[in-house]
Amino acid sequence: MSSPGENHQRALDRFLAEHPEVATQLANLNPLAAQAKGETLEQYRAERLHEAFEAQAERLGLFAWELTLKLTTDTVEAYETQRLEVHKEVAQMAGLSWADYCQLHDLPG
Repeated sequence: MSSPGENHQRALDRFLAEHPEVATQLANLNPLAAQAKGETLEQYRAERLHEAFEAQAERLGLFAWELTLKLTTDTVEAYETQRLEVHKEVAQMAGLSWADYCQLHDLPG
């Protein structure tokens, strides 16, 4: 299985392939804007890409990590299984019961 970083990069690559308008915007960024932020053009581009990715996730009603899973899993079933596994881990880390967490995030419990 790929590492989380590899999966996220695969998701970003697929996102760009599916959204050529974003790729075009990123290719035409103003280098002066990057300079004004004290970043290289590549850093500035990466930041804008992550912002676009997160905005897309929000439009779909997902967390960014859920969009990453959606774009990198082979089947809907695999996506749902992995998604629930991560949500269960988050609930545990937050010290919430699974029922309370499901209610909070509108998940089937």
